[in-house]
Amino acid sequence: MIPASFDYVRASSLDEALATLREHGEEAKVLAGGQSLLPLLRLRLAYPGTLVDLGRVEELRGVADRGDHVLIGAMTTHYEVVTSPVVGEHCPLVALATATVADPAVRHRGTFGGSLAHADPAGDLPAVARALDMEFVVRSPEGERVIPAADFFLDYLETALDPGEILTGVRVPKLGPGWGFHYEKFHRTAQAWAIVGVAAAVRRSGGAVEEARVALTNMGPVPVRAVGVEQAVRGADPGANGALRAAAERADEDADPPSDLHARPDYRRHLARVLTRRALLAAAGAA
Repeated sequence: MIPASFDYVRASSLDEALATLREHGEEAKVLAGGQSLLPLLRLRLAYPGTLVDLGRVEELRGVADRGDHVLIGAMTTHYEVVTSPVVGEHCPLVALATATVADPAVRHRGTFGGSLAHADPAGDLPAVARALDMEFVVRSPEGERVIPAADFFLDYLETALDPGEILTGVRVPKLGPGWGFHYEKFHRTAQAWAIVGVAAAVRRSGGAVEEARVALTNMGPVPVRAVGVEQAVRGADPGANGALRAAAERADEDADPPSDLHARPDYRRHLARVLTRRALLAAAGAA
């Protein structure tokens, strides 16, 4: 299909992009990598009056070690995130999940911040953001603010970004030694959205699980933090028969899975329990 007509502005700086958004108000929309937005435009599910392209805004690109966290620029491509030594060393769950996004062509064009700001609950990165308690750095003409991942995703394709704000980067906390990570998802083809996905981080001490972080992809209108699993797995021995499996049975407690052409809610609940078990076993080193 052909998109509805719109004006196009290719910003050369963040200040220019912010000024353009202020000028055009709620009719303007930001174009990052475009791998999610352009299909919506073609289907006329989105019809902005002005498209503000951030492709030339170099200050929004790159990965930096900031001591207690890693800062990933919003315009950093998925490929750059996956191949970053800093991300691989300090945020391996981010690298693992990002490597599963769509296919190589999309990963070379799509951006880390664009995917998160798009806020599709079937996307892989929102669940990782919830599991790792990322922070979203956003800018407006009035200044900068930081939004915790728990407050960023509001509803289907809806975030806490206000009109006129731009996501500039994402802070990923360094969890330190003793943690294991895994991202497990089920999808029909390599290019398809996840039917269900699970991001898991597990810290062991003295052989037992001391702490766990688990978040689910496509089990509701926003990424779901599986608090019941995190509570149940604490203190468990990963090597004990059935300990992590029993905890995984609570994966869908707080979920509200959708029903669509790919799966019914009951099937998604089953997948969530199975994939959570696999993710916990792998993250705890007991797979």
